Amino acid sequence: MSVPLLDKSGKAIGKVDVPAAFAKPVKAKVIHQAVMRHLANRRAGTADTKTRAEVAGGGRKPWRQKGTGRARHGSIRSPIWRKGGVVFGPHPRSFAISMNRSARRAALAMAIAAKIKDGGLSVLDVTGLRPAKTKDIVNLLWSDGNYRSGDRIMLVVHNDKDENADAVKRAGRNLARALVSGHGEVSAYSLLAHDRVLMTKAAYDALAEVCGA
Repeated sequence: MSVPLLDKSGKAIGKVDVPAAFAKPVKAKVIHQAVMRHLANRRAGTADTKTRAEVAGGGRKPWRQKGTGRARHGSIRSPIWRKGGVVFGPHPRSFAISMNRSARRAALAMAIAAKIKDGGLSVLDVTGLRPAKTKDIVNLLWSDGNYRSGDRIMLVVHNDKDENADAVKRAGRNLARALVSGHGEVSAYSLLAHDRVLMTKAAYDALAEVCGA
């Protein structure tokens, strides 16, 4: 099994072998756990409501207990009153879900394997790639010219070893249908959320090393 190797213009110039780390069987349960962890961990958990002890006012009994013909009440901040306290409302909490490192790496490897199986992953040769403007990245990612109606694309670059990685990130950060990411920021969710994934050769080898560790 192999993946296509593209040049800086987006044309196929060869193929790259798939390492053993990306040839593992895909287990939906592991990927689902990684995706749920990603979505849960980015929740702020800051929703908050006030109980009857936190709502302002209500220190005085609104009327006497007997003799008025009305129902007895002890505070206007009771939950059954308008503008009263909230019962069982949300309060600040953490939605974080833990997942051990080996399982996270396995899920990442399976997500990459799924992309390879579906033909949605390619390796990019960045030799001589010097993007000066955003349109240079558009021409690379959408060589067919279908930027507005085309797929969502994720471009993965290596933080340190890729040539002009910072320039690629700057040129691609304004694209609404593309995400330029470092190899250390890639997750199973981000891979599955994009229709096509392009990885530089250095990022591809680095992820293979991480997932195979």
